[in-house]
Amino acid sequence: MTPHTNGGPAGAVRLIFIDVDGTLVGADGTVHPRVWAALAPLHAAGVHVATCTGRPGFGVTRALAERLDPAGWHVFQNGASVSRLDGGATRSAGLSPETVRALLAQARATGRTLELYADASYAAVQGPADPYAGRAARHAELIGAPHDARGPEAFAAAERVVRGQWMVAHDELPAVLADPPPNGRLVPSGSPMMPETTFVSVVDPAIDKVTGVRAVAEAYGVPLSAVMFVGDGGNDARAMRAVREAGGWALAPANGEPEALEEAQQVVGHVEEGGLADALALAMETVTPGETHA
Repeated sequence: MTPHTNGGPAGAVRLIFIDVDGTLVGADGTVHPRVWAALAPLHAAGVHVATCTGRPGFGVTRALAERLDPAGWHVFQNGASVSRLDGGATRSAGLSPETVRALLAQARATGRTLELYADASYAAVQGPADPYAGRAARHAELIGAPHDARGPEAFAAAERVVRGQWMVAHDELPAVLADPPPNGRLVPSGSPMMPETTFVSVVDPAIDKVTGVRAVAEAYGVPLSAVMFVGDGGNDARAMRAVREAGGWALAPANGEPEALEEAQQVVGHVEEGGLADALALAMETVTPGETHA
């Protein structure tokens, strides 16, 4: 599908950030074959490719990140986890113990389903008031990693919790947003693989996908003017705007949410049609033939 264009920068792309749900993977959780084919010439040219997702950096998502760049930096958990896959380096930011205690108290009081995440593991409270009784188990199946057997309280006492996550029915979102925990910012998002669920990340107020993008770009020594960000969700919009305002590229697939479409300079094909491949091809067009980047 030919990209819809609204103009864009003229400089070469040296670093590409890719959201996962609704951008890299579709409703069945797989990546369109067109995408992998479009990545090959970018890898050969030395263009860095990184995930920038609300998902954690383990299980299925780590396998996707490794295929995008097994030795590179990636942004997970809406910016709370920023990790380099080849050496364990991290620039992650933890939630305060007060925030974690408040989240656990809220989960017990409301009966909602809650997950707590460290960089490499997580625990869950399956809310008894959750009408979707298997929500936590279904999410663990999709992530491809089991919950920590110690339970959420013991997990929180032993691990550095970088993010909380509510998983609720769509009509519960206003109530969740109306009751934020202390020192926690709420970031709603969705996934085509669990369309009945609204995911609400809880992160440090100073952390988001923008801080993750800036951290990875700085680690590579790449200015934001040489960055492309491709995302479909409302939680991608601020990072897309930051990249665009710095002179870089902000693109969205045709299935994008209104906030992402509004920030996009260009709209490419639907995720189910491998629309991300259109964005990657556009990035490749900016690279000078024979030019490579370390």
